[in-house]
Amino acid sequence: MHQSATDPPPRVLHVAQPVDGGVARYVTDLTRAQLAAGLRVAVACPDGPLAGALRALGAEVRPWRATRAPGLSLPGEVRRLARLVDEVRPALVHAHSAKAGLAVRLAVRGRIPTVFQPHAWSFEAVGGPAAALALGWERFGARWADRTVCVSAAERETGERAGVRARWTVVPNGIDTARFRPAPSAAARAALLPDDDPEAPLVVCVGRLCRQKGQDVLLAAWEEVVRRRPGARLALVGDGPDRHRLRAPEPVLFAGDVADPVPWYQAADLVVLPSRWEGMALAPLEAMACGRAVVVTDVDGARESLPPGHAAHCLTPPEDPAALARAIAALLADPPLRASLGERGRRHVLAAHDVRRTAEAVADLYRALLGAVPAVPAAHAVPIEHREPSHP
Repeated sequence: MHQSATDPPPRVLHVAQPVDGGVARYVTDLTRAQLAAGLRVAVACPDGPLAGALRALGAEVRPWRATRAPGLSLPGEVRRLARLVDEVRPALVHAHSAKAGLAVRLAVRGRIPTVFQPHAWSFEAVGGPAAALALGWERFGARWADRTVCVSAAERETGERAGVRARWTVVPNGIDTARFRPAPSAAARAALLPDDDPEAPLVVCVGRLCRQKGQDVLLAAWEEVVRRRPGARLALVGDGPDRHRLRAPEPVLFAGDVADPVPWYQAADLVVLPSRWEGMALAPLEAMACGRAVVVTDVDGARESLPPGHAAHCLTPPEDPAALARAIAALLADPPLRASLGERGRRHVLAAHDVRRTAEAVADLYRALLGAVPAVPAAHAVPIEHREPSHP
C-alpha cells in the first residue's frame, strides 16, 4: 500500500490481553508515540485502567470482553474480535501477548497484515500438557502473522529453538526516559516510608506477584541477605495471584499495586527482579533509567538489557536463592559500585532503550508491511533485525 499526500494516515488496531504489568505499559507508551506521529490508533482490550489511560491519550478504545487465559470462552472472544476488526477496518493489526495473539490470528487468519508480539513465550509459562498445547499452537499460528516481533534476540532464539518458524523482527524494549529519571533517594524514601530507618539499605522489587516474576525466590534468599547485611529492608511493589501464597519474614513490605512505580525506584538502594522467564523485562530498564543498580536473573533479554560489564555484578542464575542472596549482599555492601552501576545504566538506557527509538522501529516495520517507503529519521533510527522462517 503506497500512501499519497492526500490519503489519511493508516489506522492501526492494537489488541491487548493481559491489560496490566509490562504489556499495559508497552501498549500505552507505543500508543502515545504513534498518536504523536499522526497515526490513527484504535485499541481493543477489556475495560479497566488500561482502557481509561488509552482514552485519555486520545486513542479509539473498543471494549473487548476476554479472559487472561484461554478457556471455554475463547470461541466467543474470537467472534467478538472478528466483529471489531470488521467495524474498525484497520490497515494493520498488532496483537500483544499470547492470549491476544491467539484470538487475533484465529479472527483474522492473514486477511490483513498482522503483527504478533509475544512479550515472553506462552509455552514457558506453563508445564506438562498445557505447555505442549501452547507450543503446538505457536508453531501452527505463526503462519497467520506477517511478522513476529520479539523484544530481544534471546526471545527470538527461544522461539526458533522451540520450532516456531516465523518471520522475525527484533525490536528491543524501550521506556519513557523523561518519566523514569534519577532523584535523591532520601527524599523519595522519606515520602514513601516516613517511619523507616533512612540508614537501612532498601531493596525494591517491582512486578506482578506471580510465578513468572519469582518473588518467592527472592523471599527464599532474603534471610541470607539480612544475615550478611543486618537491617536491610525489602519492598515488593505490585499485586497479583500469588499475593496470598507468598510468605515473608518481617520487615518485608508488601506495597501493593501503585499507580506510579517511579518513587519506589528512586527510593531504592538496589532494584531486584528474579524472574523465571521474560522477553525483556521493563522493570530493570526503568530502574536503570532512574540511576539505580539492578540485580536480575539470566533469562531471555536480561543480558541484552544490561550495559557491557554489568553481568558480573548484576546477573544471577534463575531459581537460585543462594546466588541471588550473594549478589544482593555484595552490592549492598559497596555503595560506590552501586552508584557507578546506576550511572552507567542510565547512560545505557538513554542510548539504547528510549521508547522513541522503539516506536520508530515499530513504525518502520509497519511501513514495510504496508508497502510504504521507510522514513525513519537517522537520529532516531534503530537497527532492527529481520529474519525469515528457517526450514529444515
